[in-house]
Formats: sequence, structure tokens, C-alpha cells
Amino acid sequence: MAKKVSRRLRELQAKVEQRDYAPLDALALLKETATAKFPEAAEAHIRLGIDPKYTDQQLRTTVALPKGTGNVVRVAVITRGEKVTEASNAGADIVGSEELIDEIFKGRMDFDKLIATPDVMPQVAKLGKLLGPRGLMPSPKGGTVTPDVAAAIAEFKAGKLEYRADRSGIVHVMFGKASFSPEDLLINLKALQESIDRNRPSGAKGRYWRSLYVASTMGPSISVDINALRDMKAEA
Repeated sequence: MAKKVSRRLRELQAKVEQRDYAPLDALALLKETATAKFPEAAEAHIRLGIDPKYTDQQLRTTVALPKGTGNVVRVAVITRGEKVTEASNAGADIVGSEELIDEIFKGRMDFDKLIATPDVMPQVAKLGKLLGPRGLMPSPKGGTVTPDVAAAIAEFKAGKLEYRADRSGIVHVMFGKASFSPEDLLINLKALQESIDRNRPSGAKGRYWRSLYVASTMGPSISVDINALRDMKAEA
């Protein structure tokens, strides 16, 4: 049975032409179609020419969004010794050692990002089944296993995001809020595009970028001219 499309979404879809939009035009249209009664996110959905079932075609990394995410990021840190004080002083919302591991094991999940120092990872490993499905398991590739907790806390609170390609080779990333200006959204989208290009898997053959769509949380998909985005110069 086909999913019923609401009248609101049908009206918004009618505003979107079936063509590739110039990046700034696409983002202006994203803002125009963000009409939900709550603050919507700006999302990018990128189909890449990769097959993640092969290890040399997997993509998992981070990007620092110059204009931030628009979200308040709650950071938890698992560490021990003097690093506990260092993490607290750096602005971590939750800090602990073995006792925090036990609390998470019992169901505590009041954080958006979990950072761990390498020395506690053997103990954190037991949380894999809990944290993995939620995308919260610390990993070196994601920048969340590090001895430099202060720098990691600052980066994630300022707008650093972890992203990965799903099983079908599609990257889904929230790159700001629909309330951002089109220009600020474009700066963030450009940073994401450069990160994806910079981290192209070694096994990726042929055409790497297949399609790029942007949308607000409850809005219609808008196709973006990938080449126009890649040809742009990044702004600070």
C-alpha cells in the first residue's frame, strides 16, 4: 500500500522542479519549503559510487562545519586520572570512569557524543551492543577515541560531525538548521563536499558522486548540481 502524502507536502513538492539546482538556489528553496511547526534541520543525502561491503570502499570520517550544526551537543567523556579534571574543565557535560561505564550499561543515555581515551577502551568495549546501534560507540576514525579530550570536546561542541556511508553507499548528514541563511548553509555543504572528496575510499572506481539531494526535515527533496558545488571555492 502506497504511503499517503499529506496535502502540505504535495504543495511543497509542486514548488520543486525536476532538475539540478544551482547550490545556492537549492538552499534558498530548502528554506522556503521548511514549513513545519518546529525548527527543521537541513539534511544532505548523497549517493556515492561505492559498495561498503568491501573494506576498501567504506567511508566513515568527520567534518567540521564552519557555521556549526545549530544544535547544543551534550558531550560525555569516559577517562581516568587527571584526564577527568581536564575533560570537566574543557566543558564536558558528563565525565566519569568505570562508574560511568556501569551507568551507561544500565541505560544512561543523556548525551549526544561519547568520547573516550585509549586507555579505557578495553572497558568501553562491553558497551558496543548498546552504543553501536545508536551511533555512539567511540572510534578512532570518528575522532572520539583520543588522548586529547579537550580538543575533541571543543570540536564537537563547535560543529564537528561524524558521518558514514550506509550499506547502500548513501551518506545522510544534517548540515545545519533550516533557519540558517542560504549562504551559511552553503558554506557548511561545501565543507561536507570537500570532506567526502578528501576521504574518497581507495577502492572507489568510476564516477564517485552519483547524486546529491538536500531537504529540510519535513520538506521535499531538492536535487543539487554536484559539479557546480565541487567547482566552487570554499569560504571561511
